[in-house]
Amino acid sequence: MIISQPRAATRAVASAADPVVVRLRLIGQMEASTPNGDSILPPGRKTRALLAIIALSAPRPVLRSRLAELLWSRRPEEQARASLRQEIHRLLEVLAPASKEVLAINRDSLALRPGAVWVDVEEVLRATTTHPASLALLDGELLEELDGVDPAFDGWLQTERERLRDRARSVGETLLLEQSSPEALIVVAQQLLSIDRAHEGAWRALMRAHADRGERGMAIQSYDRCRAVLADLLDATPSSETQALLADIRMGRTARPPLPVAAPPAERIEPRPVSPRVGAKLGVLPLTLVGTDETEAHLALGLAEEITSAMQRVRWLFLVSSGSLAQFVQQGRDDAGLRRAFGLDFVLDGLVQRVGRRLRITLRLVDLRDGGQIVWARRFDRQTSDLLTLQEEIAAEVVAQVDPEILAIESRRAAQRPASDSAAYDLLLRALPSLGRLEREHFMQSGQLLRQAISLEPDFAAAYAWYACWLTLLIGQGWAKDRDAAVNDAAHHAERAITLDPQDAKGLTIAGHVRASLQRRIREGIALHERALALNPNLAMGWALSGLAHLHLGDWEEGERRLQRYKQLAPTDPHAFHYDTGFSLIALAKRDYEGVIIAGRSVSERNPAFSIACEPYLAALGYLGQMQEAAVVRRRLLTIDPGFSVERYLRNSPFERVEDREHVARGLRLAGVAETSVAESEGRPRRDADLAPG
Repeated sequence: MIISQPRAATRAVASAADPVVVRLRLIGQMEASTPNGDSILPPGRKTRALLAIIALSAPRPVLRSRLAELLWSRRPEEQARASLRQEIHRLLEVLAPASKEVLAINRDSLALRPGAVWVDVEEVLRATTTHPASLALLDGELLEELDGVDPAFDGWLQTERERLRDRARSVGETLLLEQSSPEALIVVAQQLLSIDRAHEGAWRALMRAHADRGERGMAIQSYDRCRAVLADLLDATPSSETQALLADIRMGRTARPPLPVAAPPAERIEPRPVSPRVGAKLGVLPLTLVGTDETEAHLALGLAEEITSAMQRVRWLFLVSSGSLAQFVQQGRDDAGLRRAFGLDFVLDGLVQRVGRRLRITLRLVDLRDGGQIVWARRFDRQTSDLLTLQEEIAAEVVAQVDPEILAIESRRAAQRPASDSAAYDLLLRALPSLGRLEREHFMQSGQLLRQAISLEPDFAAAYAWYACWLTLLIGQGWAKDRDAAVNDAAHHAERAITLDPQDAKGLTIAGHVRASLQRRIREGIALHERALALNPNLAMGWALSGLAHLHLGDWEEGERRLQRYKQLAPTDPHAFHYDTGFSLIALAKRDYEGVIIAGRSVSERNPAFSIACEPYLAALGYLGQMQEAAVVRRRLLTIDPGFSVERYLRNSPFERVEDREHVARGLRLAGVAETSVAESEGRPRRDADLAPG
């Protein structure tokens, strides 16, 4: 159970631990002091930010180039490096009263010396369900006075805040599931709410616990506080589940199962969430060590926890902590028991094997509902010089690849259920596959399914987001009856999605794509992409679509960096045919026309129905005079979109710079694309047999 400790008490605990020369408090207002209490906090905000970055990156060193980029992103590189040298000098002066050196500095990087500094954030990140006391240190916002130091630093800080809260929230949620008495539930729920004030699960636990103690007034008061917090923080109302619980309490009856009593894990059945929007339930098992010293058991559990923490950023997945599953599987693996005890749909497991200085990590995703079928597997061979970085890198790639894999499986399962009794969530799942295939008849049907989902549940944020995504593809394919109306419709649904769920990274990045590619508000779109990646740094869609936005702005270097990051995370993403078009645009900008053609052929082989990929492909063929292949690609494009023309390309292109639009247009003319379509040349609107989007 979590026991709250006053701030002064936690300082005393820290000073009683292994000898350190600096105690660093980063949660709340920043503090830095020697063991005898003398403050050595840097006076300048930049110097404090420098120390904070190094501390939060420990034990890994931080490259000087990275520090300069985070703290002086608006200055030229040489000026930024000179400013960094000055701040390092100031930091060393401030830390001089410490009894030994605190920083390890070389020409390339900076790092904290191991064992020299106690950092409160490290204590919070080490908290577990068996040792949760350090969660009490999380009594404020991380570095709450350092907002606005630099735009790049602000983005980094937001990511660090989310990482810290996610870890603490995960431990708190697991503790909540382990409590059986109302008294213990109240204590743990209140602690979880101190970590995340908008955690509805904790508010419901508090309501149930008070009701079970006969404190109906306190239970109703907890609901009122929940409603006020959700309105204040998220501009939202309590969910139908929370409102139903309130009605049960007011009527003096319990519609939900009673609080669980202590029982062996195999006998405790956790009820499935009742909301149809909750997605699949996933558990990450501790990895199995093969031919590896048992003293490295921390690596197996640490990697499982890192993956669990990263997967929690996927909004539609429901996670069970690896710590809870570890206790269950100590006596042997029992998939049927895992499914009974935790309601799991999938488990992720794997092996760790050391070969010299290299680690081989093999992971697999198992579908427990399908007889334990392996539905995804991946092997990682990495050097072991930096285990923490290794864990982060592997977790990032696992999340980016497992998320769409599970979504595809759930979509196929939903398609097999009767359409007559489909809930909104099922309708959404059934619609998604056609967004990737772009077969026109089925694509139009998927739009209808998404509209039905919105009609069934008008506050279903994910349905609005995916419908906005569907509309961007409809417009890009040239299939919208009224393009301007469809653009407005896409913008409306994208805005509605992020209003209903401002913490959904996919919704935010889809909204960013709508603003950047359809509304030509590229900088606003990039800002939304940044919010999405702060919430989920492993979202391949976010990296890819933000990369396209930077290309449209003319920032080719940053666009290419982001597209490469997406490719590293999810090289086989189901929407790669869309994202990889960005590589064609980059090659076109470099006048590497052969490279454009190679990329264009690759995309066309994967999805010949995607019209936008034909544009740079055709332009490159035109510049190289390869008219035979250009004729084939031109016919395919006009079969998909009969109204395509150079004039329409120039009118609708998302490129901000005139020279970028004209470069593509010249290539299209050389490839034989008409300046205007037949309908446009005759002055009449193009007609379309399909219905306009509703």
